[in-house]
Amino acid sequence: MEIKKNPKSNLENYSKIFMQIGLVLALFVTYASIEKKTYDRNIGDLGSVNMNADMEEETVITERVEPVKPKSPPPPAPEKIEIVEDEKEVEETVIESTETDETEAVEVEEIVEVEEVEEVVEDVSFMIIEDVPVFPGCKGSKAELKACFSKKVQKHFSRKFNTDLPNELGLSSGRKRVFIGFKIDRQGNVVNINARAPHPKIKSEVIKVMKQLPKMKPGRQRGKPVGVKYSIPFTLLVE
Repeated sequence: MEIKKNPKSNLENYSKIFMQIGLVLALFVTYASIEKKTYDRNIGDLGSVNMNADMEEETVITERVEPVKPKSPPPPAPEKIEIVEDEKEVEETVIESTETDETEAVEVEEIVEVEEVEEVVEDVSFMIIEDVPVFPGCKGSKAELKACFSKKVQKHFSRKFNTDLPNELGLSSGRKRVFIGFKIDRQGNVVNINARAPHPKIKSEVIKVMKQLPKMKPGRQRGKPVGVKYSIPFTLLVE
């Protein structure tokens, strides 16, 4: 059995086309070779190269600006010069030295000593004194010393006063009041004795008796001795 070829597989049908393509390629190669340009090679002479044009740089021209100096003030006007004639005397200014010469006497201000003024505390009443005067022989607390003081003063007056004097003076019978006041000073002495009595002689007798009071330990206020005022009434019986 004979195998039949496919008519499309037969290459002879394309022979004309292949021939035309080959002809076109040959013409193209020929044309390209004709049109190609060639140059003569000259290795020995490279020519002169101008490098100055490339090396030149653009130079910027700057102008130096001088700083403006401030104008200095004009010099002060010269002081007025006084022209002195040769015959006129000119007083010279003498500058005295402040240094002290060892041979010169130095004046020293007199130093005045100021005496310390002792604080004076006024007299204090017997009723409010912090530390009451102490009558000789009295002991105990502040209240006991105060009671003892009054008791001793009354006892002294009763023993020393002349009880016959009111009767001798012809006073009316009855009770007569006598008020006595005195001060125990800062040394403990009894001073400033005064009395108020129904008769001057009785007053004198009372003052004489109170002057016989012994010296006492002075009273103290805030730790310092002070004068203490004391007053006491007495009653006289006149028959």
